[in-house]
Amino acid sequence: MTTTHFFFIITTLLLSCHTLTGASDFVRPIDRSLLGLNKKEKVSHFKFYWHDILSGQNPTSVSVVTPPMTKINTTTAFGLVNMIDNPLTLGPKLNSKLVGRAQGFYASACQTEIDLLMAMNFAFIDGKYNGSSITILGRNAVFNKVREMPVIGGSGLFRFAKGYAEARTHWLDLKSGDATIEYNVYVMHY
Repeated sequence: MTTTHFFFIITTLLLSCHTLTGASDFVRPIDRSLLGLNKKEKVSHFKFYWHDILSGQNPTSVSVVTPPMTKINTTTAFGLVNMIDNPLTLGPKLNSKLVGRAQGFYASACQTEIDLLMAMNFAFIDGKYNGSSITILGRNAVFNKVREMPVIGGSGLFRFAKGYAEARTHWLDLKSGDATIEYNVYVMHY
């Protein structure tokens, strides 16, 4: 081994060690108070209605992935994906006060039942929560009386949020697919 080879190997090893030990440079401890985490955590309960409108001139839920008819399970629509921008209202009527929008998607994720994967933000537009959102990600077994999905986070006043949402079908039109769902959301936040 020549001196040049030796220095090349040593230099490469040293640079590799620096890269490996330097990997922790992107993370560091931080004072919780800088993120507002020194406040007392509180629990809030939100109740609103989610309107999934597939019919008419201005649907709020549209299919973005539709499996080919030869591949689709006609009883569960497995593989179907809908993008949503659904109104959230205080009452069950669509014309009641708008408090936000559910934005995201749901997908038929089960081959044997109508179970949906729900991934959505409840983006609030009213009152002190205007501009804040709660993020939901979970399983929605559509024909169960009560479905529970986790709150996995949020933004604005809901940073570091955690909790759960309960969904109950208030109204469903089996022909059009339009539905109104009552949501009760329990959120721990600062």
